[in-house]
Amino acid sequence: MGHGIYRVYCCCYSGWACGEYTYNVRRNTAEIIVLKVILLAAGFGTRLRPLTEKTPKCLVSIKGRPLLDIWLEHLVAAGYGPFLLNTHYLSEQVEEYVISSSYRDIVQLVYEPVLLGTAGTLIHNLNFFEEQPGLLIHADNYCITDFNKFILAHNARPKECFLTMMTFRTEKPSTCGIAELDERGVVVNFHEKKDNPPGDLANGAIYALSVGFMKILQNEFVGASDFSTEIIPMMLGNIFSYEVDGVLIDIGTPEALASVNEGFGIS
Repeated sequence: MGHGIYRVYCCCYSGWACGEYTYNVRRNTAEIIVLKVILLAAGFGTRLRPLTEKTPKCLVSIKGRPLLDIWLEHLVAAGYGPFLLNTHYLSEQVEEYVISSSYRDIVQLVYEPVLLGTAGTLIHNLNFFEEQPGLLIHADNYCITDFNKFILAHNARPKECFLTMMTFRTEKPSTCGIAELDERGVVVNFHEKKDNPPGDLANGAIYALSVGFMKILQNEFVGASDFSTEIIPMMLGNIFSYEVDGVLIDIGTPEALASVNEGFGIS
């Protein structure tokens, strides 16, 4: 067992004080290190309307609990954090949740007056990782898995790969980004929401990022906005894949949200 101590910077938009967060780091092997996490939570959730007209997507209820609460509990239990959470749509509700939660001292809120996009948020906040590997997660998906297995796979990636994409099998490939792999599990082609894509292995929008990848972003993708359409196509051959060992579901539609609430437990 190890210990990690983190100083979390003051959230300029919530007003709560800076603090220190100390907790026991769970490690399966010496290869598992504590990773900071950027959680993307600023989107409009348009496909979930009318539910998201009054509730941000990251706070929709999963069996009576906000989705963001499930993410934070699961990641903290696995030994990850602290976290940076971007906000925009209905940002006051997200800030209120964080401030009133037990996670307030380990979550840094970053308000975006204009949405920066999935790549833009990452690029603008690379300093958060302090030149260490990290995780980028779309917090509007539902995922229960062993993240330590994911990181072990990332650590064992082929040497030419700079990041690892978590993937899952989908019954609706045309609504997802579909990855084609070589025999080693490296992404060699990618089809973002295309009709009749070749396969059903979908991008789970959860990424383990190396320091080398962060340097590439700083040098080559300064103005990028969307991760799936601007970053992934340019990194083909340099992205490793890991098929989720657990549950990963895009809850972006009322039907998908209902399936999670009716068919899967929280564990």
